[in-house]
Amino acid sequence: MKSKVSILIQLLLLQYLSVLSVSEDFDFFYFVLQWPGSYCDSQQSCCYPTSGKPEADFGIHGLWPNYNDGSYPSNCDPNNPFKQSEISDLISNLQRNWPTLACPSGNGIQFWSHEWDKHGTCSESVLHQHDYFASALNLKQQANLLQALSNTGIEADGGSYSLSSIKAAVKQSTGFAPFIECNQDSSGNSQLYQVYLCVDISASNFMDCPIFPSSKCPSHIQFPSF
Repeated sequence: MKSKVSILIQLLLLQYLSVLSVSEDFDFFYFVLQWPGSYCDSQQSCCYPTSGKPEADFGIHGLWPNYNDGSYPSNCDPNNPFKQSEISDLISNLQRNWPTLACPSGNGIQFWSHEWDKHGTCSESVLHQHDYFASALNLKQQANLLQALSNTGIEADGGSYSLSSIKAAVKQSTGFAPFIECNQDSSGNSQLYQVYLCVDISASNFMDCPIFPSSKCPSHIQFPSF
C-alpha cells in the first residue's frame, strides 16, 4: 500500500511539474499600447467607456507572452479565470490607463477579463493576476509614449509624420526599437495605431525584440487627434 501511495504522489508531482513547465514556456512579452484617436477614427468607430471619455493618451491593449518564432500561447489555464476582486485596488488606474473603447460602452471588466484569460494565464508562473495588471501599468508609465513623441515634435494634431521619426523617438526614450502598427481612418489614410515594445519574462524591463509582427506601415502616417 505504501509503495502505491508513493507512486501516486510521484505521478501527481510529475503532472504538476509538466503543467508548470508549459506555463513557463514563453520567451518574452509584447507590451502593446494603442492610440485611442486611431481606434475611434476608423470605419468601426468606438464607444467611450461608462466612466467617460479617456484621456488623450496611449492606452494599454495588452501584455502578451510570445515565442521567439513569432507564435504565442493562449488560454493556458481555464481553471484560473479573471477575478475582479483580485485587482480592486487597481480599478481606477486601469480605467485611466487601460480603457475599453469597444461597443457597446463598458466598464472595462470584459476587456481586462479577456486579456487575462487569453494572455495573462500563460504567464501565471511568474505573474499572478494582480502582478500581471500592475506590471502593465508600470510599463506604461516607463514608456511614457506621448511625452516621448512630443519631445521630438510629433504631436497628435492630425499631421503626417515619417515612420522612421516615430520609431526613433520611441527608441530614444525607451532605449529599444518599437514595432509600429497602422490602421486606416474612415477615408482610407494610414495612421499610427499601436506601438509594440518587447519586455523580458519578469515583465519589468524593455528589451530588443526577437521578432516583429509582419504587417507594415507606409513611410509617412497620420497621428490623429483625440
